[in-house]
Amino acid sequence: MKEIGNGPPLGASRLPDAVAERVADAMFALATPSRVQILRVLMSGSRGVGDLSEAMGMEQSAVSHQLRILREHGLIRVERVGRSRVYRIRDEHVTEFFEAVLRHIEHRPEASTRFDRSPGASSA
Repeated sequence: MKEIGNGPPLGASRLPDAVAERVADAMFALATPSRVQILRVLMSGSRGVGDLSEAMGMEQSAVSHQLRILREHGLIRVERVGRSRVYRIRDEHVTEFFEAVLRHIEHRPEASTRFDRSPGASSA
């Protein structure tokens, strides 16, 4: 294999495809601002759908949909408390990942704004 500088051979750090797929799935779960905001609220403690709906200013059905995606991708978990469902961060790794992304954005302010996608906007 061809080497670059003094680094390892190209492809030496490649992840197994199944692992790469799982990483992509986890990142997909954070691909919308509403899911990022829900995750941030849950970092402060467990919440029910009604509380999250109020905090987010969203309909309960929309919050429930976003919670389902976060749960399916392993970022949150749900528990029954009486007749209610309570959502919480799955584990400390989710919090660490989220905080690492925030630190990254703080150090790259030029990359933290989204492209203007209005009609006629330049993508350059």
